[in-house]
Amino acid sequence: MLVRVVRFTDVSAEQMQRMLGLVRDDGGAPPGVPAGRLTVLFDEGQGTAVVLQEFASAADMEEGARVLSAMDPAETPGTRTSVDACELLLDVKR
Repeated sequence: MLVRVVRFTDVSAEQMQRMLGLVRDDGGAPPGVPAGRLTVLFDEGQGTAVVLQEFASAADMEEGARVLSAMDPAETPGTRTSVDACELLLDVKR
């Protein structure tokens, strides 16, 4: 499992609600992004957000990154500050 981790700053509650509405309308990740799971974390007090996009393969993550990188910045919840492409090594649930 591969996870694309995207960090945003300058995120307002209004921007986050707009983005969540778009995600709900699309039924998940944007069209053309083959993410199997999408998780959004938001710290309203700091105006930051972290978006986790899980992919089954490197090819899927590359395709998703291509589509997401081409997005208009106005379609994101704030200013994208970093993008990490990670391998999920451990996921412990109790």
